[in-house]
Amino acid sequence: MNELSDLLQPGAVVADLPVANKKGLFQQLGAIAERVLEVEGKLVIERLSERERLGSTGFGGGVAIPHGKIEGLTSVKAAFVRLEKPIDFQAIDDMPVDLVFMLLSPPDAGAEHLKALAQVSRRLRDRPFVAKLRGAVTTDALYALFASTETRDAA
Repeated sequence: MNELSDLLQPGAVVADLPVANKKGLFQQLGAIAERVLEVEGKLVIERLSERERLGSTGFGGGVAIPHGKIEGLTSVKAAFVRLEKPIDFQAIDDMPVDLVFMLLSPPDAGAEHLKALAQVSRRLRDRPFVAKLRGAVTTDALYALFASTETRDAA
């Protein structure tokens, strides 16, 4: 895995998703996972909720990276949603979240999972990149930002 685009499929990126709260978000992420990633939606909701009970995956600046390990996966998979309106996520800075990058990994993908988590975290701490995500008008534009080969991590 070299780029975030290796984890994302075009159908797993959604702009302006309407949700009222974290529970609704996880239900929508489960539906996306089932439809696009071919992972059982109910299982995704369970794993994301289990992880969230350990502590919020909202890491500040309006960004969250909910993640979980799913039996039956053979590689790390992801989805990205920009919410229509920010929701309370009990994030570390108490700011509501509007950008959500979900990571799903096989149970035995310890190092690969941590590498993906670190890469997503690094990219979503890049303020100019986050501003572009918030300014993108369409789902296609959001996907294009992740698929772009320009990375600041290469330096």
